[in-house]
Amino acid sequence: MKSTTGSIELNYRIDGEPGLPWLIFSNSVATDMNLWTEQVTPLMDRFQILRYDQRGHGLSDAPEGRYTIDILSEDLLRLMDSLNIVSARLVGISMGAMTVLTFAKQHPDRTDKLVVCDCGPSASPASAQQWLERIDKVLAGGMDAIVEETVGRWFTQATLASMNPVVEKVSSMIKATPVPGFVGSAYALSTFDLRADLETLKVPTLFIAGEQDAVIGGTRSLSDTVPNSEFKSISGAGHLCNLENPHDFLSAIMEFL
Repeated sequence: MKSTTGSIELNYRIDGEPGLPWLIFSNSVATDMNLWTEQVTPLMDRFQILRYDQRGHGLSDAPEGRYTIDILSEDLLRLMDSLNIVSARLVGISMGAMTVLTFAKQHPDRTDKLVVCDCGPSASPASAQQWLERIDKVLAGGMDAIVEETVGRWFTQATLASMNPVVEKVSSMIKATPVPGFVGSAYALSTFDLRADLETLKVPTLFIAGEQDAVIGGTRSLSDTVPNSEFKSISGAGHLCNLENPHDFLSAIMEFL
């Protein structure tokens, strides 16, 4: 289904019975709501689950221009308002984690609990330059130009060597991402900074990172800053830990939620 939020339409899906507590999943850059498929079925008897394609991804609109994490947070607020969701548990990974953490800081009264997966506290000069280089590659050669390097960065060598089907699943999502959506989001990732007001966040928060993810140190540092938070690492997993080790990921979030 689609909801008009401000000037764009966001694609979304709801699973689970009405009346259950709301649980919302937010996807990373260059993926879509199907990133969370394995988590939905085991949680449907406990929550009413909302998945959505962030702007520029999946079947949501992909306006041209530079996005920011604040814009993505506003999209989530407008989507919740359109569906009459007063408050929810929020789970996000990578760019989705930045989105839900920003949302929780801006709207703590709308956030029951928070799960922040695989993201650091801010862009660095080096990471900003890398995102600008990826933008140049995509503008020159389309999304195919960054598929191999992206899955190589996101997954462990063991997963890549085993020909795990999740790699092809993610590769397909990367290829299907609209170029304007990737470019707009890459600008957001080149400039993001989550550090303001972390010490005042009172929402119960779980920080999660794959033990082989390059940003695990940054995720742990966020947990060290946020009161009433805890940190868990997911073994045998890299950046998309919910796909590489879905069993341990599900156990971690189910216990917390």
